[in-house]
Amino acid sequence: MPYDSSLDEQVFSKAWETDAGRLTVSVYSYNKGQKKLQITRENRNAEGTLRFTKLGRMEKEEIEAILPLIQEATGSMD
Repeated sequence: MPYDSSLDEQVFSKAWETDAGRLTVSVYSYNKGQKKLQITRENRNAEGTLRFTKLGRMEKEEIEAILPLIQEATGSMD
């Protein structure tokens, strides 16, 4: 069964943004199924436009910034 975006429900989403880019913590439920956490990274290019990139490794500052967002997101997963 192919992915159908109309079945993907965003339950929670908050972002931490800097001059370099943005990390977003979200919770999604696909087709009323189990809620799952997603963390995405977007970097700014030379023009200042945000572009999606792999999350990859995180710096300590990034982890400390999104930990409260992750804790808040887990509350929406009940």
